[in-house]
Amino acid sequence: MINKIRFIEPGNFSRYKKSLVNIYTYNKYIKNPSTGLITLTTIAKNLIDDTLMYSESISNINFKDVYSSDIVFISINTFNAKRGYELAQNIRNNSQAVIVFGGLHASLNYLEAVEYADYILIGDGDEIIVNFIECMNKNEKIDFAGVVYKNEDTIINTGKREQPLNINTIPNRNLVYNYSKMAKKYDTLWPQVHASRGCPYNCDYCAVIQHFGRRIRHRTPENVVEDIKEAIEFHKRKFVPRMSNCVWITDDNFAEDREWAISVLNAIINSDINYNFSVQARFEAGFDDELLELMKKAGFIELSLGIEFLDDNSFKEFHKKSNYDDIKKAIKNIRKHGLGVRGLFIVGASTDTKGVGEKIADYVIENNIHGCLIQSMFFTPGTKFYEENKHKLIHRNWDKYDGHVVHYPENIKPHELQNEIIIALKKIYSVKRLIKAIIFSKGIFKVLFVGEFFWQRQVIRNYKKEVKILKYIEK
Repeated sequence: MINKIRFIEPGNFSRYKKSLVNIYTYNKYIKNPSTGLITLTTIAKNLIDDTLMYSESISNINFKDVYSSDIVFISINTFNAKRGYELAQNIRNNSQAVIVFGGLHASLNYLEAVEYADYILIGDGDEIIVNFIECMNKNEKIDFAGVVYKNEDTIINTGKREQPLNINTIPNRNLVYNYSKMAKKYDTLWPQVHASRGCPYNCDYCAVIQHFGRRIRHRTPENVVEDIKEAIEFHKRKFVPRMSNCVWITDDNFAEDREWAISVLNAIINSDINYNFSVQARFEAGFDDELLELMKKAGFIELSLGIEFLDDNSFKEFHKKSNYDDIKKAIKNIRKHGLGVRGLFIVGASTDTKGVGEKIADYVIENNIHGCLIQSMFFTPGTKFYEENKHKLIHRNWDKYDGHVVHYPENIKPHELQNEIIIALKKIYSVKRLIKAIIFSKGIFKVLFVGEFFWQRQVIRNYKKEVKILKYIEK
């Protein structure tokens, strides 16, 4: 009989720690809990009343509480897999709980993950978690697709499972231990809503397709709006207003299904929501004047574009359907509609040499891109790209698989490539540009740049340490 369930989101190198830095720096000691895992916790709560989630992004774990659970679900991405395995071993040594792994890393690299858990749930968990809990509750044999487990020394895979189409569960954020208190206390935590899943493209280095599938699955516009309202209310303060009032819609490609995206925007416009929004989309959205006008009217302040490379040869190398000239034109048109642009960049392509950092910085500044994320090439275990390129890897320390340099590029040394990211960030987030943003940037963009300045300075400090490590490894 299952009476108690706990969910855990492991931290990585930056687990929660009480610090004044949390007031202005994201992702050093504090960051947003996973919306996906909160959703699964909400689904499980409908089956088992004593259900709770811990996220090491915002709090420590009460292990005494976890040890008395019947089932412990642990969700891992590559960067926090090592910590997930440590937690699983700790729980196994101190508890009789059934340990279950899920998440992108466990799904794509289940041959590794199954060594640390009793079961692995593959893919999206909205439906399979219900099957699993009911099966455990009745003490029945696992006979449905999407599960991996060990029977003595034999690994059993019950087969591929179709991804769920009904993804309309609104996550109950109150089920996350200490989240309500932290969300209201810190501006570094902000409302997040995930409205769709999947991507129809086939970029080599991306694990989204393999995990979420190519078919884009949507929540209904009404459901998305209701979730947005709940997310805003959850983060709302009684007295002191938030400095940053922006909802991050965390879809990989919000505008890919244009008809659906427009229906969501109209639903927001027709609601009583008065808030700012940020969303990620491909550059083609920058040519859709109607879509951009609706975004502006709905309260969207920016689009995050996966620009990634600054030359067409790199786009071709990784089968990314983009080109340099069109992206620049899209950025110009987005800004023409009064929306900001955030740039997402990747270094580590075969064409990258010394100077790529300066090139990215100049591109960001010249095109008035107000914020950016620069990371090294991703290698997600279990993907085809990983298998074809694993001979280039420097190590398999999963903690560093979050945008650090972890491979040997063709035309630049690893420590030099890591330093190129530092060069770019120093120029983009210089003190001079900080002062300029404080004086001239309007509204929320002023707040965003100040917050990002402190965050990126922390990133630079971490990367400087990594340069030394990479130099040592190269010798």
